[in-house]
Amino acid sequence: MSVEAKKDLVRRFFKTIEEENYDALKDFCHPDFVFYPQLDTPYPGVEGLIESEKKNFDAFPDFKMPIKAMVAEDDLVAAYFIFEGTHTGIPFVGVPATGNKARFSLMILLRVSEGKIIEQRSHVDVHDILRQLNT
Repeated sequence: MSVEAKKDLVRRFFKTIEEENYDALKDFCHPDFVFYPQLDTPYPGVEGLIESEKKNFDAFPDFKMPIKAMVAEDDLVAAYFIFEGTHTGIPFVGVPATGNKARFSLMILLRVSEGKIIEQRSHVDVHDILRQLNT
């Protein structure tokens, strides 16, 4: 699989997340998929990723996640996002809906194997989000 094909796979993967098409999301993930929302907290299987993404969209129903930059090398693809949303849904990290808008950056490193995404590592500053929610 070429580097460009891997970048295209990742673009389609995140478009599917943004569309909240969780059934289709499973088609992008390798059977050994692991999601690391934090450094040493692995969630094996795509179910952990889906649960995490549902929480984000339930907390920020107008959540947008455009990719601003993408770099790929060997089996790795890095994507940089600017997320935007209004906190009008469920509590976020225990904080009840504030009605505040939040805009934050996110770096995600993905590893591709056999034409599927086998690993996703997300790095976000949760304190920056909480600051914008006035907590």
